[in-house]
Amino acid sequence: MYHPSSGRRILLLGAGRVAQHLGPALWRAGHTVTHVWSRTLASAQAVAAQVPGALPISSLDLQSLPAADLYILCVPDGAVPAVLAEAAFPAGALVVHTAGALPLAVFAPYPALRGGVLYPLQTFSPGRLIEWLSVPICVEAGTAADQDLVAEVARSLSQVVEIVATPQRQAIHVAAVFACNFTNHLLGIGHALVQEAGLPFTLLEPLIRETVQKALAQPPFTVQTGPAVRQDTATLDRHRELLLGHPQWRQIYNELTASIQAT
Repeated sequence: MYHPSSGRRILLLGAGRVAQHLGPALWRAGHTVTHVWSRTLASAQAVAAQVPGALPISSLDLQSLPAADLYILCVPDGAVPAVLAEAAFPAGALVVHTAGALPLAVFAPYPALRGGVLYPLQTFSPGRLIEWLSVPICVEAGTAADQDLVAEVARSLSQVVEIVATPQRQAIHVAAVFACNFTNHLLGIGHALVQEAGLPFTLLEPLIRETVQKALAQPPFTVQTGPAVRQDTATLDRHRELLLGHPQWRQIYNELTASIQAT
């Protein structure tokens, strides 16, 4: 892993899942996380407690933020504009967000700021260890110098750092929703259905692993299996009958079947 010759002074704004993982990772990479801000002091304290030397700040502290080399917004996408509008960053501060869908242009109303993006392409959950070395990080900034600085920080965390402009990053984010969020929801439906049948979810684990491994080894559309791609109408009808008690899941089944058959 790349390590900067001298760590940066970084202030985190937000105390959610991204901040909970990113704060300790930045410290391990040799940076100084000076402060963690959150609207509630307890949330800021919880994250700061995981980062040696970090101080928690909240509420009115947003109006007098301490100096830092980099400010990282780890708040929900919808909260970024509000935080930018409320926060009193030092003039010329370099501020980046961690969102996949937000454009770099979100910083346009604030010409006194230097805007950028540090988007880790990963799902973050409490209690899960993240192997940052392999996490792709998409970087973007308004100037080449700022882009280099953000990329430097990103490379201290990961070996997979790419300069990605807003349109491509937004496309990646949509793809990630399909590959991660929607897939997890479908696994949740599968989990519920086997539980209703009085069977353990572990029965599906080998199938799930092989499906993912196959999709990573070859273009997923080329290895599609199942009754939809076989045009097995009898089996499809039986499944629809079994799903009568779950009309929403039945609708998903029908839409995915149609999508598979049309692809």
